[in-house]
Amino acid sequence: MFRRSLYKTPEQLRLMREPGLLTAASLAAVREAIRPGISTLELDAIANRTIREGGGESNFQKVPGYRHTICVSVNDEVVHGMPGERLLQPGDIVSVDSGADVGGWNGDSAFTVVLDDPSRPDVVTERRTLSDVTEHALWSGIAALASARHVGEVGEAIEDAIRDRGAYGILEEYTGHGIGRSMHEAPTVFNYATRPAGPRVAPGLVLAIEPMVTLGTIETVVADDGWTVSTTDGSAAAHWEHSVAVHADGIWVTTAADGGAAGLAAFGVVPVPIP
Repeated sequence: MFRRSLYKTPEQLRLMREPGLLTAASLAAVREAIRPGISTLELDAIANRTIREGGGESNFQKVPGYRHTICVSVNDEVVHGMPGERLLQPGDIVSVDSGADVGGWNGDSAFTVVLDDPSRPDVVTERRTLSDVTEHALWSGIAALASARHVGEVGEAIEDAIRDRGAYGILEEYTGHGIGRSMHEAPTVFNYATRPAGPRVAPGLVLAIEPMVTLGTIETVVADDGWTVSTTDGSAAAHWEHSVAVHADGIWVTTAADGGAAGLAAFGVVPVPIP
């Protein structure tokens, strides 16, 4: 199956580099500031300022009904956590998702961090392992994209990477997606093996790959705020994401300053800059 609408031109791919880098900068600024005692709303302001000063706009703020720059999901919150007055605590597992729009093109990325807590070393270790498993699954999916014939191979690689590390919950209700003029475009990028295999991987395809993994159930509930997605059993969750472009010469992670070189090195994949 080859649908031209899924694929960007070489010029359009070049236009996606800047929003990707600005998305990365916003997350780097948040990651530098994150600590116990800071509010999630303060983190939101840091990301917003970074994007504005970089000449972009928050694409999250363009989602109807959402007024923030980032999503901050804490502990049992998986995704779409709304920033507010909540103060982060030692031992919290915190996932931060951000996106920038530059010239009508989008970037989307997320990371997870676990705050140190000497009084609960076992909890911190368990949560950091969860984050590491999720990040490894992300890079496994990205590496698979470099040689995949169909999008479904990405989900298969993600699932295999997670299952190889233990019994974790892989969310099914929430998935990765295409990205370009809109933050969310076709195709859907599942985080597990599916049939049929999905659209063809070809130059011009740009995907936001984002495994969401829990220590327990995959069942979730949406909070009264209409956004925050949490596990029904209260188990901790992690979320990692990058936007990745496929072009004639290879792949390039648009939301990583090095194009994904560090993350892909363990898989023997060398990213190639978008020409």
